[in-house]
Amino acid sequence: MSRQRFVSPRRPAVVVPSLSRGRPAAGGGSRLVLPVVLSATFVQLLNVTIAQIAAPAIRTDLGAGSGAVQLILAGYTLTYACLLITAARLGDRYGYHRLFVLGTIVFMAGSVAAACAPDAATLIAARLVQGAGSGLVAPQVLSIIQVAVPAARRPRALGLFGATMGLASLAGPLIGGLLVGADLFGLGWRSVFLVTVPVALVSLAGATVLPRTRGAAGQRVDTAGVLLTTVGFGALVLPLALGGQVGWPWWTWALLALSVAVLGCFALTLPHRPDPLVQPSLFRDRGARAGVLLVFVFNAGVPSFTYLLSLHLQSAIGYSALTAALTSAPFAAAAVLGSRAAPALARRHGSAVLTASALVLAATSLALAPLIGTAAGRWAALPVLAFGGAAFGAFTASVFALVLARVDGSAAGSVSGLLPTAQQLGGSIGVAVAGLVYFAPAASPGTAFHHAMIYEAAVFALTALISLRMHPRPHPPTERTDAARATATSGTPGV
Repeated sequence: MSRQRFVSPRRPAVVVPSLSRGRPAAGGGSRLVLPVVLSATFVQLLNVTIAQIAAPAIRTDLGAGSGAVQLILAGYTLTYACLLITAARLGDRYGYHRLFVLGTIVFMAGSVAAACAPDAATLIAARLVQGAGSGLVAPQVLSIIQVAVPAARRPRALGLFGATMGLASLAGPLIGGLLVGADLFGLGWRSVFLVTVPVALVSLAGATVLPRTRGAAGQRVDTAGVLLTTVGFGALVLPLALGGQVGWPWWTWALLALSVAVLGCFALTLPHRPDPLVQPSLFRDRGARAGVLLVFVFNAGVPSFTYLLSLHLQSAIGYSALTAALTSAPFAAAAVLGSRAAPALARRHGSAVLTASALVLAATSLALAPLIGTAAGRWAALPVLAFGGAAFGAFTASVFALVLARVDGSAAGSVSGLLPTAQQLGGSIGVAVAGLVYFAPAASPGTAFHHAMIYEAAVFALTALISLRMHPRPHPPTERTDAARATATSGTPGV
């Protein structure tokens, strides 16, 4: 297949545990596999943004400072991101089904604890547990799709996977606003954490149809890699979340320096460790490097975009949680349409759809800043939000499949684990940095929002720039001649 057009992604070259007897990879129950794993994906990504709309209520009820609120939001994505690479290896070692079930149980325990939290510290701890459960589940979803979904249906499954992630992140503020506004049973903000429990229970019950896999013999967990990535990612996000509130003392800068040193050590020692968490071939693959960076940078702008919008509408303008959610609803509704159009756009235009979508989102951010400041402008902002939402849906529904399609086989296994990691780590850092920009000294709340939207536009513009590296490069004439000669000699169609 030519890389001049969008092609279905190759199956990642990962070690796949054998299927248990009596549980075929693609049998009669395989059509239920996708709804089960996508319901788990939905609830994981829902939790990234559903708490955003409840942040002002949490801050008032628990007396939490801005740094604590940042940790409540970023703590979930922190443990989520830190565990993804490790959990992928654990799934290979002990079986995807086992890790899926274990992670779902841990997630539900964290959700109940979050809903019952009496103070900010307990809520932060519960969010860390929630994130750990999601981190255990998320990499198993991609692995199960590879094992249980027939090859002919796999590209569509990956598209639905990307669309589910995007729509879940947008549904969070809307669902959260409805719940906080309705104040069901006097629960207030606590209902935003309880609502995920029934969905998780459905995923747990549906796990009976998932392929039961045996652990791969000889697979080992890279203990040093686990330690280095956990310390490195934690040392990166913690000072970003708390630095603004505590005035950036020396220890925040020390942690940032520690993060750079630890993650650098992780990357440099990969070739010298047996069974590394990430295959060293990843860093030699141009498509893999560009794809992981693209997902990371894009998610540094999302979910912080929806977080900033809901925060400003409630804190500065005085909207209720429900009104703020309804104001941003055109963004979510149009994202559904964008995700539905994404497969056709990707087949026709390839990675150019990513560049165009990112540029539209950058323009949306810049256009939104002056509109939100007045009542008439907020009505005019609705079609602008819809335009941006369509671009968001097109990007999220196509990026995973497009990235995996351009990755060499030797690096595809590592990339399939690193893409969700980049997504969650980018979101965690993005929320922290966007919060710093918004809460920085400004002449007025409107000016603060304008600064925040400039940050968002810069992130999406950088996303568009990185996506250019995903565009196919024309082969030199000598390569085309050699390829044609080899095809004529072997009689095999070029791929």
